[in-house]
Order: sequence, then C-alpha cells, then structure tokens
Amino acid sequence: QVQVVESGGGLVQAGGSLRLSCAGSGSEFSIYAMGWYRQAPGKQRALVARITSDGTTNYADSVRGRFTISGDNAKNTVWLQMNNLDAEGTRVYYCNAELGWYSPYKDFWGQGTRVTVSS
Repeated sequence: QVQVVESGGGLVQAGGSLRLSCAGSGSEFSIYAMGWYRQAPGKQRALVARITSDGTTNYADSVRGRFTISGDNAKNTVWLQMNNLDAEGTRVYYCNAELGWYSPYKDFWGQGTRVTVSS
C-alpha cells in the first residue's frame, strides 16, 4: 500500500520560513516525480513546486525565488523550503508522488499539512 506522508506545517509570521517534508513508501514502482501543491478553501489545488527523479524542478511563478524543492531518491523524500512567506502562503499543502516505470504515471496524494501565515 502506497503511503505519502507530509510534515512540517504550522503557523509562521509573514516574512518567515517553514520547511515541509514528504516521504513516500510502500510501492514497488519507481517514483518518477514528487511535488507540492496547495489549496485554498473553494479553490482548485495548484502546483507549487515539483522535482523529477533526475533532479529537474519547476515552480509556480508566485513562489519562484522564495521556495526551493529538493529531494533524496534513495529515501523517497522531498522537502520544500519556503522563505519570505506572505499571506498567499496560507493554504493546505499536499504532497504528490507520481509512480510508475513509464507514462502515464499514477498519482498518490498525502493528507495535507496546513500552513498559516500571520500578518
């Protein structure tokens, strides 16, 4: 059974930093990519940052330069370092893992971790 588990959310002041962690386990398939998405109430879930197994990264324009995604393939773990957080950072953050040996990959999601940015 595949599990994707996030940690590291919480309350932070505007301008502050948080680091989110996500670990995937329980799959016999290769992890092609892992990423972070976030969702506000009543809004669609949106990509924050994603990293593939070869280290290729992509970011939402709104976070580029402030957030950094990194990963450890051996540990099936990714981190999202979030700096200079603003009010838009108040969201539930979900970790996603794309599994499989070839496209199309299968998506697995964590339960989400809440980040609240106070002004």
